[in-house]
Amino acid sequence: MPFESLSERFQAAFKKLRGKGKLSEEDVSEALKEMRRALLEADVNFAVTKDFIKKVKEKAVGEEVFGSLNASQTVIKIVRDELTELLGGTQSRITIAPKPPTIIMLVGLQGAGKTTTAAKLAKKLKSQGKSPLMVAADVYRPAAITQLQVLGQELDMPVYTEEGSKDPVAIAQHAIPYATSHLRDVVIIDTAGRLHINETLMDELINIKNEVHPHEILLVVDAMTGQDAVTAASAFDKALGIDGIIMTKLDGDARGGAALSIKAVTGKPIKFIGVSEKLDGLEEFHPNRYASRILDLGDVETIIEKAQAAFDEESMENMKKTMKSGTFTFDDFLSQLHMIKKMGNMGSLLSLIPGIGKYKKELDKVDMDGKEFKRIEAIITSMTAQERSSANPKMLIKDSRKRRIAKGSGTRVQDVNRLIKQFAEMQKMMKQAKKAQKNKRRGFMPRLPFKWISLFCGNKILYQGGDFQ
Repeated sequence: MPFESLSERFQAAFKKLRGKGKLSEEDVSEALKEMRRALLEADVNFAVTKDFIKKVKEKAVGEEVFGSLNASQTVIKIVRDELTELLGGTQSRITIAPKPPTIIMLVGLQGAGKTTTAAKLAKKLKSQGKSPLMVAADVYRPAAITQLQVLGQELDMPVYTEEGSKDPVAIAQHAIPYATSHLRDVVIIDTAGRLHINETLMDELINIKNEVHPHEILLVVDAMTGQDAVTAASAFDKALGIDGIIMTKLDGDARGGAALSIKAVTGKPIKFIGVSEKLDGLEEFHPNRYASRILDLGDVETIIEKAQAAFDEESMENMKKTMKSGTFTFDDFLSQLHMIKKMGNMGSLLSLIPGIGKYKKELDKVDMDGKEFKRIEAIITSMTAQERSSANPKMLIKDSRKRRIAKGSGTRVQDVNRLIKQFAEMQKMMKQAKKAQKNKRRGFMPRLPFKWISLFCGNKILYQGGDFQ
C-alpha cells in the first residue's frame, strides 16, 4: 500500500499532541522531529523535507484551537494543507488540443512501464469518450511492438506500426495523418527507453518532438526507484521539456518518497499514477486526496467515483426498483456483488476508508484477493431458481438444502450459513436505504461499498461517517 509506513509514523506524531489546548513551540517541535524522520525514511528529498517541516512549524506554533477542533486536529489540517501543496496543490489534467488529434508523447527510462502505461492511458481516455491511436515507436526493445499490438487487441484499439522500419521519428511523423484519416482524436506515442540517460536517447526524443509537436510530453517513472526517479525527471525536463509525470508501481511502494519529492524538485505535476498491473489500473492524480490518504483521513470522493463508474444506468434502475418493492433476493445480492467487483480490488477500496489504518491487524485477516466473492457467487449459483428469487432466507433453513448447495458449490455448510447471515444483514441495509429515500436523504449508491466492506470485515471495521453509516 502506498505511503503505508509514512502514514503510520505520522499517526504516531499526532498522538503526541492530543490533549493540548494551545500548541507550544516545544509541543510542535517534538511532533515535527517524528515527521522529519518519517519523511527521510520514506526517501523524501532532504531539501524538500527541510522546507516542509519549516512551513508546518511556522503555521502550527501558537495556533489556537478553533471551533470543535483539538490541537491534534489543528496540526493535522496544517500538515494536510502542506502535503497537498507538496504533491502539486491542484489536479493537473491533460491538455486537449482544440483541433484533433491531441498528441501525447510518452518518454522515460527502460523498465518504467511506458508500453503498458500507453495502453492504460488509451483505455482511460476511451472511457472518457475519446478515440485513441497507439503508436509503436520503440524499435529497439525486443518485442516492444508486439507487446503494444497485443494490448491493442485486448482493448479493441488500433496500433500504428511500420513493419521493418527502424526510424522512430518517421513512424511518429506518419502516425499523425493516419490518425486524422481514421478519425482518431488522440495519438499516444510509445517511445524507446534506455537503462540510463544518454545523448542518443535524448537526441531521438528531441527529433520526435520537433517533428510531431506533441501537446503533452509525459514522463513515465517507476515509483519503486525512489529518488532515482526524481533525478531522471530533472534530467528529462532539462533536455526535453516535459509537461507532466505518470508515476507507475505506486501500489508497490510503501514509502512514497518519489511522489512527495518530484513536484517540488522538478516543478512538474504528477498527472496519473499506476495503482495495479491491470489495464484499468491508472488513476488521475489528486494531490488533496493523496494527502488525506497519507494522514489516514481516507478518500471518500474516489470511492464514490469508482461506484458511479461501476454502476451503470440499468443497474441503478434495478436497484431503485428493488428498494421500492421492499424485497431483496439472492439474485439481487449477486447483482450487487458483480457491481462491487467492477470497482476493483477490495484491498484498494479498504485503503480509502477514513481511519482504516488503526485496523491494520484486523485487515490482515480479511480476504483481499477476491476468494470470498467467488465463494459467494458459487453458493448462489448453486441454488435453485426458486431459492435465488426468494426474499426469505428462512427458505434455506433446512440442513438438507444447505448440504445440497454446499456440495454443488464446492464449499462447506458453514460457508452457506455465513452467506445466509450476510444476506440477512444486507436485507436490513436495503430497508434502511428505502427509509432514507422516503426521507429524501442522499442516495444509497455511494454508501453501498461501505455496506459490503462491513459485511466482509465484521463489526469492528465500519465507517462511521454520518450519511455513510
